[in-house]
Amino acid sequence: MIVLVVNAGSSSLKYQLFDTSKDYKVLAKGLCDCIGLAEGGKIKHKVNGKEYETVIDIPDHSFAVELVVKALTNSEYGVIKSMDEIEAVGHRIVHGGPYFSESILVTDAVMADLEKCRPLAPLHTGAHIQGIKGITAVLKNVPQVLVIDTGFHCSMPDK
Repeated sequence: MIVLVVNAGSSSLKYQLFDTSKDYKVLAKGLCDCIGLAEGGKIKHKVNGKEYETVIDIPDHSFAVELVVKALTNSEYGVIKSMDEIEAVGHRIVHGGPYFSESILVTDAVMADLEKCRPLAPLHTGAHIQGIKGITAVLKNVPQVLVIDTGFHCSMPDK
């Protein structure tokens, strides 16, 4: 199974593409940096020990997702022929508030609750939502899962 993992931060989007049938081999990984910043942005895409960097303005996280798609499917240094090869997507989410204490499948109701979490992590939650929407636009029928940082902390013993 090919799985894409996305970590959308306040001005960055990190990603890794895994093949779970081959001991979770990392097929590619990268970083879109300086998203929405005046100094411009860049995407770094790493495959087989080689790094490819493109300097480009990245206005928002949805555009960053488009760059990731282009990098993963690039005829020279891409690792998949089509985004259709991706069977699942995981998103790292900083704060799940009172709504999420464990990983959860993305649905319309989950997205509505995630929207309510904006005040808890204002620099991150909007980026998470844009990243999820960007992935949804490209991979309409692929299951997406939120993995919640605060879910880990909820499971820690009181000590």
